[in-house]
Amino acid sequence: MTVTVESRPTGHPGYSQTLPRKAESAAVARKLVRAALLAWHLKEDRVVDATLVMTELVSNAVDHSRLPSIRVLVNRPTESLIRLGVVDRSKTIPTMRTESEGNRIRGRGLLIVEALTDRWGTDLYSWGKQVWGEMRAEHDR
Repeated sequence: MTVTVESRPTGHPGYSQTLPRKAESAAVARKLVRAALLAWHLKEDRVVDATLVMTELVSNAVDHSRLPSIRVLVNRPTESLIRLGVVDRSKTIPTMRTESEGNRIRGRGLLIVEALTDRWGTDLYSWGKQVWGEMRAEHDR
């Protein structure tokens, strides 16, 4: 699968990649996020947080999407903002679980997204959705 790089008005390229809807795709998505944020000279702790956010977004799409692929996106809508997104073909809006459901290990990923991003949300399309999280870009230099 190839990585798509698009130029943006902010001067920072945006990155996207179509991946199989499999748990293993989270590792590929983390590499894409890491490469983009390091190319943008962002702080290592920001890179760590962003890779965790992307892991949770991919995990959610793997669990709840319908078709065999998902698309991950990493871009800078403004100089001071990072946007991480996962696009899938399901129109089901994710919900955040706030209560413990017994001994369930999974199902609380959006709580992590909520904690690590400045804001997150879902954009609905006629054919599916994008779940995204936005974080401030903190530079290393």
